[in-house]
Amino acid sequence: MTKLTRRTLMAAGAALPLAGLAAPRAALAEAPMMGASFARHRRFMIGGFEVTTILAGTTPRENPQGIFGMDASAEEFAEVSRANFLSTDVSQFFFTPTVVNTGSQLVLFDTGLNGPAMTEALASAGYTPDQIDIVVLTHMHGDHIGGMMTDGAATFPNARYVTGQAEFDHWAAAGNEGFDANVRPMAEMMTFIGDGDDVVTGITGMAAFGHTPGHMVYRLDSDGAGLVIFADLANHPVWSLARPDWEVRFDADKAQAAESRRRVLGMIAADRVPAIGYHMPFPAVGYVDAGRDGAEFRWVPESGQLMG
Repeated sequence: MTKLTRRTLMAAGAALPLAGLAAPRAALAEAPMMGASFARHRRFMIGGFEVTTILAGTTPRENPQGIFGMDASAEEFAEVSRANFLSTDVSQFFFTPTVVNTGSQLVLFDTGLNGPAMTEALASAGYTPDQIDIVVLTHMHGDHIGGMMTDGAATFPNARYVTGQAEFDHWAAAGNEGFDANVRPMAEMMTFIGDGDDVVTGITGMAAFGHTPGHMVYRLDSDGAGLVIFADLANHPVWSLARPDWEVRFDADKAQAAESRRRVLGMIAADRVPAIGYHMPFPAVGYVDAGRDGAEFRWVPESGQLMG
């Protein structure tokens, strides 16, 4: 017979949790797989302006060298991709309109692929289409003008529109189906601007032609803080922004687009202001720095600098 002492009682008590773990019991119900997910908006302040980037869509595209670096050798493209942990088989595209609340007006930059998707994306950030006061079109490719109309009616019923004069004139003469369906019906509600003109106080348009004949980027300035919305100036952080001379299939004038990239990205880097790129990996906010390892520029994703 085991003699019960303080020591034997303590040893028996210490063993009980282990015995319980070893004992068989009924399995708990398995947690279901939830599927991949992604935040739909990112909101921060630039001076007195509240800026929100909104994910309006994302999709994979095969054969990225059929889009980016078309003039680079397959070996160079593969080397650059491997160094940046990128697949040469598929690339993920992001579509990111931006909302700027100036305190008196709600300004939307670009409208996504279609009206329903744009409405859903706005709702994810707490907005409704009727709240939009101004829609700015950086250029008139389909993924930027597709959300202007929903079932034949204006998606943003209370908005006026601002776009570059050169861009509008080009597409008005081109006979483009997307332009005719989405932009032409709004022509009477449009204000046309050129390089250096203001959308509203603190939001200035800058010519960055090449991607399209009248492509424009926009500079925000508020209470000493700045930001550049560079739209499709560069469509990928590595294959376009870091190597501005690489040819991009979607650029109408490839030499002019490369010159615009070097000029505008150089300004963003020199001024050390944050930037938003329509096709940058969501939330599409970051900084542009001098490049390294053969790259002319480097995309530095925002990592908490704008949370204050």
